[in-house]
Amino acid sequence: RPHCRSKLLDIHMASGSSTATKQALPTLTGARLKTRKRDEKEKYDPRTFRDEILTGLVAAGESFDEKLKFLDTKGNQLDYRQYADTLFDILIAGGMLLPGGGIKEETTCIYRTDVCVFTCEASITEMKKHVQVIRNLTRRFKYLTKTFDESMVKILKFLKGFKSEERTRLAIFTGLILGEGLAAGTILSSLLNEHLVKEGVALTFITRCFGAWLSEKDIASVGQVLRKAKLDFKLLEFMPPQQQNNDAFIDHFKKEGLDVLVQFQRLQDLKKHKNRLRRQVDDKIKDGEASINDIIELCQDYKASSPLNDSDVVLVMWRSVMEAMDWNKKEELVADQARRHLKYYSDLFTPFCEQGTAQLSLIIRIQEYCYENVNFTKIFHKIIILLYRNDVLTEQAILKWYDDAHLPKGKSNFLDQMKEMVDWLKTAEEESDTETT
Repeated sequence: RPHCRSKLLDIHMASGSSTATKQALPTLTGARLKTRKRDEKEKYDPRTFRDEILTGLVAAGESFDEKLKFLDTKGNQLDYRQYADTLFDILIAGGMLLPGGGIKEETTCIYRTDVCVFTCEASITEMKKHVQVIRNLTRRFKYLTKTFDESMVKILKFLKGFKSEERTRLAIFTGLILGEGLAAGTILSSLLNEHLVKEGVALTFITRCFGAWLSEKDIASVGQVLRKAKLDFKLLEFMPPQQQNNDAFIDHFKKEGLDVLVQFQRLQDLKKHKNRLRRQVDDKIKDGEASINDIIELCQDYKASSPLNDSDVVLVMWRSVMEAMDWNKKEELVADQARRHLKYYSDLFTPFCEQGTAQLSLIIRIQEYCYENVNFTKIFHKIIILLYRNDVLTEQAILKWYDDAHLPKGKSNFLDQMKEMVDWLKTAEEESDTETT
């Protein structure tokens, strides 16, 4: 048996040695791995893309319908996503734009087209055809919306490189696309370039742009776009440095017949001053060390150096006073809290409520406040009575509000609350007239 075991071990060792000495299998070298078609990157070739678009636009002739049809069809054949910037260069400037605003010229092929914004008749009617092209493309190919904004930002930065008539056409086009919502108002920020502003290029452009925009949309719509783009308080920045003031702005745009834009700017200027004054009043109240007379002096000085009137100041003070208190959430406790708080600050309003207009503005604002804040809904009359007793409001202003100057908001509730006081005021007025007679 030991002999058999030794023999088996010899056989096993011989077998292992044979395996180890086998030659390795040959391997292929220098073979290329085939890349999937979807992973292959197409070479970036804007020139070829341009040639195809220009050839198609020329073949379409004068018909805008044929041009629209061609662009729609090509969107399924060409890579609009990759060459969107080139596409919009062609549709707006007529060819591929070079840095600075020039067109890339060629000697062996067509390099530009006259079917573009820059060569269009400078009229609203004709320009709307080009706006329609952008509208169709961005609706058909949604991904072009963002790229169009980016292209407009780039093109507006090149304004100095364009001819005067090209800038005029571009301004009209820009106004129309903003009115249609085809581009964001933020594209206008490109005009706030130091050189464009300093040389008056930005002002000339924005004037034509607003002219076209306001011919199609009202100032409320324009203002909404400007606010969203955070440009509503920056209109003066489009003026040359030496003209960045309200008087110059008003004079310029009045001459251009854009009175609604002038009014908008005046309102924005008022808002700006109200916000500044409110911040200063807030700081005084929160400080806790400023007296009522200190706050009155601050408001009087600010009013004297700004376009604010007594009504504006009164409304600013009301907001600051009411926001200074941490109001109790329990309705039954708010009345006493409001009485004590407003009694303390009532003298703050008196110097600015000498005129009936300011008093009426205050009553209307109190009505709005009580309507918007549920816990104050039932104490409107108590606030008015307190201010009447502290000589902030007169009976004439209260009666005027009651008869025909109140707001529709909560009308029946607030009129019912005031009926008893109004009846008393009218009776007292009649008795006074009788005694006088």
